Amino acid sequence: MSDYVLSCCSSCDLSKEYFERRNIPAVYFHFELGGTVYPDDMGETVSPDELFRRMLAGEATRTSQVSVGEYEDFFEPFLKEGKDILHICLSSGLSGTFNSARLARESLKESYPDRKIYIVDSLGASSGYGFLVDSLADLRDQGMGIDELHEYAEANKLHVHHWFFSTDLTFYIRGGRVSKTAGTIGSILGICPLLNMDSDGLLIPREKIRTKKKVCRRTVEKMVEHADNGTDYAGKCFISHSACFEDARFVADLIEETFPHLDGKVQIFPIGATIGSHTGPGTVAVFFHGDERVK
Repeated sequence: MSDYVLSCCSSCDLSKEYFERRNIPAVYFHFELGGTVYPDDMGETVSPDELFRRMLAGEATRTSQVSVGEYEDFFEPFLKEGKDILHICLSSGLSGTFNSARLARESLKESYPDRKIYIVDSLGASSGYGFLVDSLADLRDQGMGIDELHEYAEANKLHVHHWFFSTDLTFYIRGGRVSKTAGTIGSILGICPLLNMDSDGLLIPREKIRTKKKVCRRTVEKMVEHADNGTDYAGKCFISHSACFEDARFVADLIEETFPHLDGKVQIFPIGATIGSHTGPGTVAVFFHGDERVK
C-alpha cells in the first residue's frame, strides 16, 4: 500500500466497482431531479437509465458541486491516518469545485502542516477525467511516489483527448449550449455536432456532421489524427455514453478495428448524473492519450 491517497470526484464517470477495485476514494457531487436532491453516487441511488428516462419525461435537473466543507470532511480522515493526498478535480472550465478543494486544503493545512495535499485541475470531464485518474492509479501501483505522480498529472493532463458527439440536441438547447434556432434546424437536418475539450477545459464545437454513422467515423478519424503514434496507438481507450450503448459499441468496434495495438479492449462506461444532467441522452464520448490539446 502506498503512503498516500489518490482520490477524485464521482463526476469522472467510472463505476463504483472500479473505484473499489483500484482503491480510489471518490467524493460525491449532487444533483436535483424533479425537485429532489440526490448524491451522484455512480448510479447507486438513481441509475443512469432512470435519470435519462425522467429527464425525457420532463423532470428538470440541476447539479451542485462539492462544497468546501464536504471536501474537508472527505480529506480529513486520510490526514488523521498520516496519509498524504493527491486529489484530481473535474475541469475548472465546467465547475468551481477545483477552487472549493483548494480552499479546503488551505483550511486543513493549519491542522496538518506536515501533510502534503495536492489538488489537480484535470481540465477534463466524464470518463476522460476518469482516464487521467486511471493512468495515475497505474503509476501509483507501479510504485511512483506522490511528488512524482503530481508532476506527471500536471504534465500529462492535456494529453488526454476528449472527442464527443450527440444525436439528441434537446438538452444542449435547454442548457443554452446550442441556440434554439440552430438546434431545431440541426435536428431537422439530422446534424450531429462533434465537440472536444480544449486546453482550458472548455467544451468546444468543432464540426457539424450530418448522420450518426458519419459522425461516428469522424470521431475515430480524430483519434487517428491525435493519438500517440496514430493507428499504432498502444494505450488504453475509454468511451462514455448517455443511454445509447449501441452507438458507443459501434464506435468501440471501429476503434478496435482501426487500432490493432490497443492496450486491451475499449472500456465503455455510462455517463453519470453530474455530466448527464447537462447532456441528456444521446451523447457518446471517446477518450485516449495523444498530442497536447490546444484552444
